[in-house]
Amino acid sequence: MQTGILPRIWLLVTGIALSTLVQATDPQDEGAWTGALRAQYFGDRPIEEGNGVIELTAPYRAEDPALVPIQITGKIPQTAEKYIRRITLIIDNNPVPFAASFDLTPASGKADLAMRVRVNSYTYVRAIAETSDGKLYMSKAFVKASGGCSAPLGADLDAAMARLGKMKFRMDGDKAVLGQPNAVQLLVSHPNITGLQMDQISRLIKPAHYVEEVKVSFDGTPVLTARTDIAISADPNFRFYFVPDKAGELKAEIRDNLGKTFTASQTVTD
Repeated sequence: MQTGILPRIWLLVTGIALSTLVQATDPQDEGAWTGALRAQYFGDRPIEEGNGVIELTAPYRAEDPALVPIQITGKIPQTAEKYIRRITLIIDNNPVPFAASFDLTPASGKADLAMRVRVNSYTYVRAIAETSDGKLYMSKAFVKASGGCSAPLGADLDAAMARLGKMKFRMDGDKAVLGQPNAVQLLVSHPNITGLQMDQISRLIKPAHYVEEVKVSFDGTPVLTARTDIAISADPNFRFYFVPDKAGELKAEIRDNLGKTFTASQTVTD
């Protein structure tokens, strides 16, 4: 058995039990955050709460717990003098509360992100921004959803595996606007199996298989680097910004937890 599998299974099982207990008592209780998660990820560092530096938007009641749309908006410009350098996404009552972290640079232009996540039980979703001066700021939203991490796999898993790792960029407009933040989406074909889902054909729980690292660069300059876990939805779709100063190449590199790596690129014209 692979090293680390047993601790991860224990984490998933105890996380599900904790999530169920929290939901059964008070669904908007913040005990998971104040009791363990805050110290686990940020120690005793001060965290300012509010929407002045960063704002998280999520539906109060999700239509599909496996595809919950969230949007993170940075409220300060990404300049060399001060910028948001990391955003950490925590989903308190998920089996694995850490959903993702995103490293940004001034080349991002805006610290705005959008994606779809899995929510396993009623919970707060938190975005914690770390600015270049080391200060922390948090925005949160409460989401009513359940079962997102254990939602059954589709019957077309073989087809999903056949297109594993295929990626493409999608930009607003045909050409980039030089010197300005340009919105772009990275679409990734990957089932992002959580390790809690049942195969509808075999009726067996499938082992975890998910994207755990995403790197995006423009002409060799890092734009976005992400660490992700099982909360990111199947076929991940990340929306972010970058600032080109000339025509060049957008490049994406991903790695999943089984060590498989994939790359894709697109020429950006002005």
